[in-house]
Amino acid sequence: MNAAWVVYCKELLDALRDRRTLMMIVLSSVAMGPLVLVMVSTLIGDIEKRADAREIMVAGMQHAPSLRNYLERQTYTVLDAVPDYEAKLRDSKLGKPVLVVPDTFEADWAAGWPPQLELLSSTSNQRADTGTAAVVRLIRSFNQEQATLRLAMRGVASSALEAVQLQERDLADPGTRAAQLTTMVPFFVLMAVLYGALNAALDSTAGERERGSLEPLLMNPARRWALVLGKWGAVATVGMLIAVLSCLSFLPGQWLLRSDTLSAMFRFGLPEALAFVALLLPLAGALAAVLMAIAIRSRSFKEAQASSTVVVLGVSLLPLVTIFNQQGVMPWHFWVPVLAQNTLMGRVLKGEVLAWTDVWPALLVCAVLVLLAVTSVARTLRTAALK
Repeated sequence: MNAAWVVYCKELLDALRDRRTLMMIVLSSVAMGPLVLVMVSTLIGDIEKRADAREIMVAGMQHAPSLRNYLERQTYTVLDAVPDYEAKLRDSKLGKPVLVVPDTFEADWAAGWPPQLELLSSTSNQRADTGTAAVVRLIRSFNQEQATLRLAMRGVASSALEAVQLQERDLADPGTRAAQLTTMVPFFVLMAVLYGALNAALDSTAGERERGSLEPLLMNPARRWALVLGKWGAVATVGMLIAVLSCLSFLPGQWLLRSDTLSAMFRFGLPEALAFVALLLPLAGALAAVLMAIAIRSRSFKEAQASSTVVVLGVSLLPLVTIFNQQGVMPWHFWVPVLAQNTLMGRVLKGEVLAWTDVWPALLVCAVLVLLAVTSVARTLRTAALK
């Protein structure tokens, strides 16, 4: 253990000495999550701002004074359509959908024929496309009002239009609804842990092998297990440090949220951050061991980077299982690394209490991965292929 401690201190010092690489990891892994959170809040805030403006852009409103009267009674401001609005909508230069009113609106409406309105937007123009739902609701409300007035003039109750009444009730609690806005947090934290351990794992194995400093280290009388445990401990420590920083970075990141709705629903305080750290520490150790086992078989740093792409791809794609799986959380999810942590962190965001029966499979799998990977690294160091 003394030899392992010496190797651990040496590897940790080497990992922290490369300040440029460490700074890039901190900025890309730790700061990226809060930055994306701020950008999402800016987008949501912009959508809320446009909704609060209560403006509607119409082409040919002079042909429909009755529709203008209704829109103004709904406290909407009617804007005249800009010239060449179709081209501007296609080019995403116009951020509002355009309602086109035909010349015969009043004549058709007075004769009892439904006028044909046209709502122009573009699915490639997200700013304009998000405003179409509000315009559709306005026109439907206008139709309902006119139908009610026509029935009242003929002595028919407006309830005759509704054979049944439907009342919607959302069974999701506030924590579950808030978790839908914070699903990005577990993904960015997982990627931060991966990239935090990646560079240290490759440098302490394939990097030393390429520089020729691994052979002098193996000439020491220390056992191979001590060397491997020291290296693994240093890599795992770097990954765990990045995990802690990444989880805590979302706490001050909430101060920069520009959306009131997102600020009210975003539930990520110190208890959630500590729960995230507790779930990520075993995963950081497992990822460190797996990356070392892959990199130790490579003869150069670039070869190790190419080989570790499989791990990076797996960590990136496994959280998507919860999105494409429409059957909810399955029992096998807790036995798959990364997916188990992502599922458990999602439950933390929902405010649910973590059951020990769901946590222990993830811990067991991480422990088994560490044991197998560390054993593989120790056996590889005994071979003569390194010389």
